[in-house]
Amino acid sequence: MKNKRSKIFLMMSFVILLTGCGERSKENYNNKSNIKVESSIDENNNDISKVESEKEEELYKVAYDLFFENRYDEAIEKSNLLINEFPESYKGYNIRGIAKAYNGNYEEGMRDIDKALEIQPEYGYALFNKALTYELYEKLDEAIVFYNKALDVEKYVWSYYGIASCYGRRGDADNTIKYLSEAIKLDESIKNHAREEVDFDPVRSDNRFINLIN
Repeated sequence: MKNKRSKIFLMMSFVILLTGCGERSKENYNNKSNIKVESSIDENNNDISKVESEKEEELYKVAYDLFFENRYDEAIEKSNLLINEFPESYKGYNIRGIAKAYNGNYEEGMRDIDKALEIQPEYGYALFNKALTYELYEKLDEAIVFYNKALDVEKYVWSYYGIASCYGRRGDADNTIKYLSEAIKLDESIKNHAREEVDFDPVRSDNRFINLIN
């Protein structure tokens, strides 16, 4: 399989009803007190939100790093902990999904990635991973569609590369070169990957491809 890469926010509202305040000075005092209390509550909520977000991000980073170390079972296990604690963690579902896909479980992997996109439809990394999962399981038409959806969100080098790979497998030199050129524009080092990418074997003898990666 290929080596391709790419808030918890707590809200509270308090309504303080003032009754029997006959004196204007007392009313002003109470208003100021209420503002101060509400400000303090907001600060506390922001502090809680920050701690929650940091913890979520820490768990995610561990799962993410495990995935890129090809330790898929451990990445899935850490993602489980993340999702159990933060059920709306679209990042958690996304990384668990791609780990499952690489671990040989297409259906559960795709289900998790779809859950990430249900929570956050414009999450470019999940769109990319959905495309990558399709590609890994030889569903090239679907892969190209979702690589393009990912590109609608972010001009990500590996999305261009993924499309080029799909066309390369098919021996479609024109489209391979078209999308690989876009990837190289964003990152010259892509040439090094392309030189060893087996997906490009069907078009490797094309002079345009040779010139592009050299």
